[in-house]
Amino acid sequence: MADDHPPLQNPQKLPLKYRLILPLLSFVSHKCLRPNMTVNRSLISLFESKVSSSSPRDGVFTCDTVIDPSRNLWFRLFVPSSTPHDLPIPLLIYFHGGGFVFFSPDFLSFDTLCRKLARELQAIVVSVNYRLSPEHRYPSQYEDGFDALKFIDDLDSSAFPKKSDFGRCFIAGDSAGGNIAHHVVVRSSDYNFKKVKIRGLIAIQPFFGGEERTESEIRFGRSPTLNLERADWYWKAFLPDGANRNHGAAHVFGEDGVNISAVKFPATLVIVGGSDQLRDWDRKYYEWLKKAGKEVELVEYPKAIHGFYVISELPETWLLIEEAKNFIEKVRSSVNHEWNGIEDDDRSHQM
Repeated sequence: MADDHPPLQNPQKLPLKYRLILPLLSFVSHKCLRPNMTVNRSLISLFESKVSSSSPRDGVFTCDTVIDPSRNLWFRLFVPSSTPHDLPIPLLIYFHGGGFVFFSPDFLSFDTLCRKLARELQAIVVSVNYRLSPEHRYPSQYEDGFDALKFIDDLDSSAFPKKSDFGRCFIAGDSAGGNIAHHVVVRSSDYNFKKVKIRGLIAIQPFFGGEERTESEIRFGRSPTLNLERADWYWKAFLPDGANRNHGAAHVFGEDGVNISAVKFPATLVIVGGSDQLRDWDRKYYEWLKKAGKEVELVEYPKAIHGFYVISELPETWLLIEEAKNFIEKVRSSVNHEWNGIEDDDRSHQM
């Protein structure tokens, strides 16, 4: 990256240990990304702390389920150990971030995050392990996400906790996982699921882009959690050979994107970091959905950097969880109202 970029502006105040760790991890990940568009998996594995599924810990039980061993497609199920009521609880299908290149559901940071989501949202969280680029390029990740959803739909309900509410399914993801979540929702829009009903999308700092350079990319392009040079590398490693960032996978609201007005799209919550280089793309995403007449909310934390949600010490992490909880509750109330309306219509027809 050229040295004439301005320094990071108005950064989020991080705890000391993260101010020390993040530059180190940024340096290591940079060294793992080779100029020939391959990844040094051996090196990065030395720095990826992973945890096995376990009996209840931090108020959450986990177990792993294999979908397709030939492509290492599996998911980790996060189940709250106790709930304050006997009512059904929603499903949250989660896709982790990492530029389509790094991480997995058993990576410590994402295992911890999904435990928090399951416990605080009182939801069954399904964290999907998908294939990584550059070994597996577009559309592998979207296919894996969609196939995971179909697998869950085909599973006997007894494979999940009794209180699982398949009629209230939310798709969520952060960064590249937010991108995957969007495309999985689009692919699911005309699929006839047996029991899964997608009610909402939670896109946390979703990874979108284009050939245009935005103000936030220039202003925050040297962040230790996602810098501009690395983001460009991720896109080049993920997109088809010869494609640029205006490809419909990245520039979802560009000329090559789908006509979202014609898509049955669920209620959406977009989380934006005010000090994230993706800020402007995420704002554009919100405006695109809004202009298309979709139900969409935007929440922006002014000083939040990219990936803030994996740092429990930051207040924005807990504000995000509260926003997600309120969003799920709002959608639940809307669904209940919808069903009550149907029942009222049925009763009026019977009279």
